[in-house]
Amino acid sequence: MEISTADLYDERGDELASVSLQFQDLGGHVGFTGPIRTVRCLEDNGIIKSLLNSPGEGAVLVVDGAGSLNTALMGDLIAGAAVENGWAGVVINGAIRDRAAVAKLPLGVKALGSNPRKSAKDSVGEVDVPVEFGGVTFRPGAVLYADEDGILVEP
Repeated sequence: MEISTADLYDERGDELASVSLQFQDLGGHVGFTGPIRTVRCLEDNGIIKSLLNSPGEGAVLVVDGAGSLNTALMGDLIAGAAVENGWAGVVINGAIRDRAAVAKLPLGVKALGSNPRKSAKDSVGEVDVPVEFGGVTFRPGAVLYADEDGILVEP
């Protein structure tokens, strides 16, 4: 589904929250939308891997990695699992790796940047809790809209 966040904001205005943090478009799909699932973790992608290897049913995984660019929270194998399991996209307040391979996948991916360094795999973090970054609180079940212009979230 092709959505223009600018047009959507013009229609609905302040009933949508606009994420001020500037993300890079790193996936094969620039525009994506879906209900939110969340993860809060720091330099550990064990929970992310587990979730993206489970049925996504068109959801968008929003990961609050505290803005850390020290390690990648997702690479091509985990992103490939997201595609196989029906996730619409992933938004990471942190880094990914394997960006050339991720860019070829039919998945929306927004992240702050990339780093080839692997993260820990201890599954330390929280799932489906409200997370906040870029001036927006992301709540599980709310709908996220993303394209080249940015990210909008239903509160």
